Amino acid sequence: MTQSPIKAEAQQSAPYQRLASLGIELPPAPPPVANFVTHVIEGNILYLSGQGPREADGFLHTGKVGTEVTAEKAYADARLTGVNLLAVMHDALGDLSRVRRVVKLLGMVNASPEFGDHPQVINGCSDLFNDVFGEAGAHARSAVGFGSLPGNITVEIEAIVALHD
Repeated sequence: MTQSPIKAEAQQSAPYQRLASLGIELPPAPPPVANFVTHVIEGNILYLSGQGPREADGFLHTGKVGTEVTAEKAYADARLTGVNLLAVMHDALGDLSRVRRVVKLLGMVNASPEFGDHPQVINGCSDLFNDVFGEAGAHARSAVGFGSLPGNITVEIEAIVALHD
């Protein structure tokens, strides 16, 4: 059974319409900061390298969550990191409608030893993916604290994404 061209076009533009309704314009995909690539496609799986809270102008949000940075601010940083992951997805795939499902996120929080709200911080990215992809944005996830992250960034998140054939 084939989809009507109208329904197929609506599904294709849905992630971009949702981004627009959220007031989000995708920045250029951030380049790698060391000796790795931003993504690898193997079969119908897209593996995204870790991204951080980098603004389009290159500014990085830094600090230790729980002492220098609040959980609410770190949530916003995780959301920004999700925008950067979406930018890499768009760059890798050419069209976000190729995403069949966000399979897994690994969220890392640059946290003080006493901080314990890692899941609430990484919800910034998870909530964004659910908003952009609907049901296909629901994913498995780990949210963990680290003693430090590269460049002292507040969060780093990587993703595994299943693609349509």
